[in-house]
Amino acid sequence: MDKLFHITIFTPEGIVHEGHISSLVAPGELGYLGVWAHHAPLMTTLQPGKIILKDAAGQQTIFESQSQGLLEVLKNEVILILDRVSKWLQPNSTDVGRIGKISLS
Repeated sequence: MDKLFHITIFTPEGIVHEGHISSLVAPGELGYLGVWAHHAPLMTTLQPGKIILKDAAGQQTIFESQSQGLLEVLKNEVILILDRVSKWLQPNSTDVGRIGKISLS
């Protein structure tokens, strides 16, 4: 089992996503950055782009931020604060080939 950490994604409308994940890839100020369990403390601004979460089973959840934001890593917890974000729908066995977006804010 992968080591996990807690993540919360906030927008002005409220919490968009909350749970435990094994990895995070996010668009930082100087390029994409990865975060894993027990990562060193970090605070950075985020640029618009894809935010990829991977859970313990290896399933990915992809969000797309349409604006800048903030990312904080502290004590095995990650907080993202974003103005606008969309969640990408991933194809599955019953819906192969269809990928779309759902606006969350």
